[in-house]
Formats: sequence, structure tokens, C-alpha cells
Amino acid sequence: MKECVVARPRDRIVGTARSLFHKLGFRGVGVDTIAEEAGTNKMTLYRHFDSKDDLIVECLRSAAMEARKFWLDIEAKHPNDRRAQLDAWIGLAAQALASDCRGCDLTNAAVELTDTDHPAHRVIEEFKAEHRNWLATVCAGAGVVRAELLASTLTTLLEGARVARQSAARQSPSVDFAAMAAAVVESFRRKPSR
Repeated sequence: MKECVVARPRDRIVGTARSLFHKLGFRGVGVDTIAEEAGTNKMTLYRHFDSKDDLIVECLRSAAMEARKFWLDIEAKHPNDRRAQLDAWIGLAAQALASDCRGCDLTNAAVELTDTDHPAHRVIEEFKAEHRNWLATVCAGAGVVRAELLASTLTTLLEGARVARQSAARQSPSVDFAAMAAAVVESFRRKPSR
């Protein structure tokens, strides 16, 4: 007989909020809807989170943790092979672009939450810097020149591809991220001319 595991209210609230925020936007969803969809009530929601902003921050932290697991999986599948890790990162990024036209929750929050003092911005900035730094380490180990610049270029390319995906036809990716990223990486493998 299968054991039925019921998620704790806090976990249900975060999972439901992440899904709704991803589909409808951070400002497009109220706490009433989140509580109802999570099978709970506002009182329970506010017992776990002081405000909707606190819930948004927790959702972004959850998304960041999920992304970190992808990096760890890449490293585990390709130990001591930074070139293979870089190729795997490009492949996973391309898959994510192809499968989800809504893009990155952290990027969407950065655009949608216009108050620069919103606590989510700190989470977003720290995560984006961490991602770029991880990618720079991978690039450096992959034997490219100017690894820091390559990491910045690849992260900017990914962000741009996400926006292009959101603003173009929803049925297919608007850009071939994998081909563009591979071309950029190849250009950084060449020694710069003097």
C-alpha cells in the first residue's frame, strides 16, 4: 500500500505561491487566492509569513535553492571536467528556455517589483551574482580566456533569451540559445589578437 504524504501548510503555501506567481506574476496574485489554492486560509498564511512580501522572498529563495541543485547535479555528473560542466549548463539552459515561456522567477520579480527597497531585490542580486560567479569558475576551468567576461556574456545572453522567449511566439523558442552560447564559448577559446 502506498503511503500518502501530505505537505505541511507552509510548504503548500510556498509551492502554490511559486506556481501562481510564475503563471500570473507577483502583483497579479493576492493572498486570498494563494490561501484558497493551497487549501488553507489567510490566517494560516499569515501565521507563516508576516506579509505577502515575506512570502515572495521565500518563494525566490526556494527558486534559488532549486537552481543551486542543478549546478550541483552538473558537477556530480561531470566531476573534474569543467568543459563538460559548461556544455551541460548550456544544454540545461536551452531546455529550460524551450520548456517554459515564463522565464526566470527571479528575473521576473526584479522587473515586476519596482520598489528598489523591496526585500526581494537583495535575494535576487545575491543569487544572480552567485550564479555568475559559479559560471565564471566553470569557464575558468574549461580553459577559456577571460572567463569572467565569458560568464557575464553567457548570463546576459540567457537573460536576453528569456525575454525574447516571453515576447515572441509561445509555441517555440525565439532564439537558438544553445547554438549562440556554443559560438560565444568557442570565440573565447581563441587567444585574443594583439
